[in-house]
Amino acid sequence: MIEVRDLYKAYDAQPVLHHVSLDLRPGTIHGLVGVNGAGKTTLLNCIYGLIADYRGTVRETTGLSLRQHTGLLPYEPYFYPRLTGREYLTFCLQARGRAVPDFTEWNALLELPLDAYAEDYSAGMKKKLALLAVLVQDFRYLILDEPFNGLDLGTNLLVKEILLRLRARGTGILLTSHLLGTLTEICNELTILAAGTVRRHYTRPEFDQVSTDLLDEFYQEKLARLRQLV
Repeated sequence: MIEVRDLYKAYDAQPVLHHVSLDLRPGTIHGLVGVNGAGKTTLLNCIYGLIADYRGTVRETTGLSLRQHTGLLPYEPYFYPRLTGREYLTFCLQARGRAVPDFTEWNALLELPLDAYAEDYSAGMKKKLALLAVLVQDFRYLILDEPFNGLDLGTNLLVKEILLRLRARGTGILLTSHLLGTLTEICNELTILAAGTVRRHYTRPEFDQVSTDLLDEFYQEKLARLRQLV
């Protein structure tokens, strides 16, 4: 299990995360919900180790190297110029000292022009390529920042099915998304992050309350105005 306890992070004395605690268990999908600026991406980067100057603890409770056993999908994947999709996948694997497999079967699902330059891909294709680089590796945990962003309807449904199958295989998945309906479909747990703090943690039997609570948390003034208009 990945255990996060009392994580605090500030930029130039401006707090971004305030004593955030959560758990990611193997064989579960944990959704992280919040408006833009809530601190979601900063939290994911702290957990993965891209940000190290925070207070608090992040650890894998069985003693595994978290970085070695965790795959990360960033919100905006970066691709070196003049690198094909296939070369990008190969680079990602070789950087971790892993064997390079045949990508044919995986790419039959995501349908990418692997021999074209990745920098010329559309936004959705870039997201699929970065996701493919994670999927072809056998990680115990996945940290996915907006994995559905930019995907068309069919790919969105396919990615949901992939994540559910990985969960059934024992993978622990922590993800963010603005698609609340998608999160409540596939997640075992949800954590609401607002202004860098955990406002509430939900288990699946409580998911019916999430939408109402979010409206009350973030949009009280707009709801009052809406009542006057409609």
